[in-house]
Amino acid sequence: MASRAGPRATGTDGSDFQHRERVASHYQMSVALKSEIRKLNIVHVLIWVLMAAQVTVSQLSLVSHKVVASPYQWEYPYLLSLIPTVFSFLALPRNNISYLVISMISAGLFCVAPLIYGGMEMFPVAQQLYRHGKAYRFIFGFSAVSVMYLVIIIAVQVHAWQIYYSKKLLDQWFTSTQEKKKK
Repeated sequence: MASRAGPRATGTDGSDFQHRERVASHYQMSVALKSEIRKLNIVHVLIWVLMAAQVTVSQLSLVSHKVVASPYQWEYPYLLSLIPTVFSFLALPRNNISYLVISMISAGLFCVAPLIYGGMEMFPVAQQLYRHGKAYRFIFGFSAVSVMYLVIIIAVQVHAWQIYYSKKLLDQWFTSTQEKKKK
C-alpha cells in the first residue's frame, strides 16, 4: 500500500491502477441525476410553502388584503403540485420506476398546467399594469401580478428541469435494468 507521505509499495511503479474496478458510468450518472432532482424538489417545496402561506394568510384573513392580495384561481390547483414531489422523493431511494413515471406525469398535470393557466389568467391584469401603471392587488407593497409572474417564471423552470432530469434518470435506470437482463 502506498501512502501520501511514505514510500511506495515495493514491486510496483505506480502503473498498476488499470486493473482496478470502476463504478459503471450509468451508476455515476444515476447518482448525479438523483442529486439534481433532490435539489429541484427542495426548491419546489420552498415555492409551494410560499404559495401555501399566501393562500392560507389570505383565506384566514390573518392580515389585511392590502398587505397580501387574495389568491388567483390558479393558485388553488397549484397547491396539488406537492403530489409529484412526494412521488419523486419516494422514487429516488430505491430506484422505483413506477413512482418516477407517476411523478413525471403528475408534474405536467398538477405543476405545469396550473402555471400555464395562471399566466393566461393574469395576462389582462399585467397588460393593464403595463399600459396604465395601475395595480389593484398587492403583496407587501409590490404589484401582485408582477410577483406572481416572477413565481411562475421560476416555477416553470424548476418543473421543466425536474421533468428533464427525471426523464434522463429513467433512461439510466432502463439502461441498468436492460444490462442486468442480458447477464
